Amino acid sequence: MTELRARLDRGDIVVAPGVYDGLSALVATQAGFETLYLSGASIAYTRFGRSDIGLVSMTEVADTLGTICERVETPIIVDADTGFGNALNVQRTVKLFERNGAAGIQLEDQSTPKRCGHLDGKTLVSAAEMVGKIKAALDARVSADTLIVARTDAIAVEGIAAAMERADRYVEAGCDLLFIEAPRSVDEMRSIISRFGNRVPLMANMVEGGKTPLLSSAELAQIGYRLAIFPGGLTRALAHCMQTYFASLQQHGTTAPFRDRMLDFSALNALIGTPELLQEGRKYDPASHEGRS
Repeated sequence: MTELRARLDRGDIVVAPGVYDGLSALVATQAGFETLYLSGASIAYTRFGRSDIGLVSMTEVADTLGTICERVETPIIVDADTGFGNALNVQRTVKLFERNGAAGIQLEDQSTPKRCGHLDGKTLVSAAEMVGKIKAALDARVSADTLIVARTDAIAVEGIAAAMERADRYVEAGCDLLFIEAPRSVDEMRSIISRFGNRVPLMANMVEGGKTPLLSSAELAQIGYRLAIFPGGLTRALAHCMQTYFASLQQHGTTAPFRDRMLDFSALNALIGTPELLQEGRKYDPASHEGRS
């Protein structure tokens, strides 16, 4: 957790791909990513085949987080939606997520039920209520290295000026990272950085087909962002792959035409570390010690 804060303090942009289970977190870590983002939307998409409209519960996110942190040690920023209730619910959420391994916990100022930041029809709680939630989260965390991320969805509801005013209050409340969701142009992104970039690290959300221009991490760093998340890209890529795979299997009645786009049995086991796991298990297998004095 200290590592994530240190990376943000150095000023280099941190790129965090979205993951949703142990396998996706493992592969992202093996690819060299040093920070991951657990997306509530991706949990809804992959676990339930449902939309990101507030259907995932606190315990379902916590369970997913714990499963991931059991498999990898990579710092994870967790999407905690609205905190799943009022300020007291936020405190319970922060304590649970921190115990389960969160390096950062993101809270937003939408009302319940919330929805994806790039969907229309959002509503907000008051800025004062969100300030209370941020303060509650800061009081609840055990370690100061557990980062509290404050997100506002006000651009789509109240406009950019109101979003800036809300963000001012959230920074004053003490958030560690600021996330102004869904700016609609590079000019809006630059205005956000101009106002807040010297006060707190800022986070950008890259959504393929969303409301914000899709920029590279290098372009975001040039603007002044310190953290870039690509929360749902893997899920959208996976859904496309699934469609192609199932169409091929349905057409051909075999996976043979798809083999060059798959890992085989041995390759998958090598990726997840099956040989090493079996070797570890042999240390505790009585049969492997027979005949030894």
